[in-house]
Amino acid sequence: MTGEPAKSSPAPADLFDLSGKVALVTGGSRGLGREMVRAFAAAGADVVIASRKAEACETAAAEVRALGRRALPVAAHVGHWDDLGRLADTAYDTFGRVDVLVNNAGMSPLAPSSAETGEELFDKVIGVNFKGPFRLASLIGRRMAEAGGGSIINVSSSGALMPQPRFGPYAGAKAALNALTTVFALEYGPTVRVNTISAGPFLTDVSRSWAPESRQSTRSAIGRPGRPEEIVGTALYLASDAASYTTGALIRVDGGLY
Repeated sequence: MTGEPAKSSPAPADLFDLSGKVALVTGGSRGLGREMVRAFAAAGADVVIASRKAEACETAAAEVRALGRRALPVAAHVGHWDDLGRLADTAYDTFGRVDVLVNNAGMSPLAPSSAETGEELFDKVIGVNFKGPFRLASLIGRRMAEAGGGSIINVSSSGALMPQPRFGPYAGAKAALNALTTVFALEYGPTVRVNTISAGPFLTDVSRSWAPESRQSTRSAIGRPGRPEEIVGTALYLASDAASYTTGALIRVDGGLY
């Protein structure tokens, strides 16, 4: 017994409240990124939406504003080093802070074979899936630490844990992203939390090119691909105070792939 009064636990809803926070989501105009943008806004956050196409960013921003939150659409290519400095500066110039960064943008083109993978494709895949998240987390993580804290969420892939033929650059880039989570959790801790969502197959627009059977079933405990909205619970957890003692973690959201 220390003699100190017991602290009451916050209400569960309060743990996930993002009111007064600013979230920046790359690849935020479609797919899993757009689901996270909507969820963060519904939880009270203002949102910076980044993707390559300005029109798509503005469409997503309109949804955020309809929820009563502020939105900043920014056209930026995650694979372009200089774009990321501009993106970070624009976010801070507009809102003065970033509390949650989600490195969600990615690409996973399938090459005919590893031997037939060209240098341009290799560099593009590495740039979007690893170089970009490294640069943006470096820029914003440092500012988060100076401001007293924040949360960085790297969206990785089951492809890094269960790599398949012809996906070498993608699997390698996502495995590097997993390692980067540990690097930044240590570098910017204890106030900045850095975690990985290892996403499995989800029925986003990318899945339209899948074989019909792949859209119906997966080799997993749940046995089916994920619905895009099923990423939201994990994203809200990692973004919010509910995850105050979670950092350097990799959380699989893949239906139990094996």
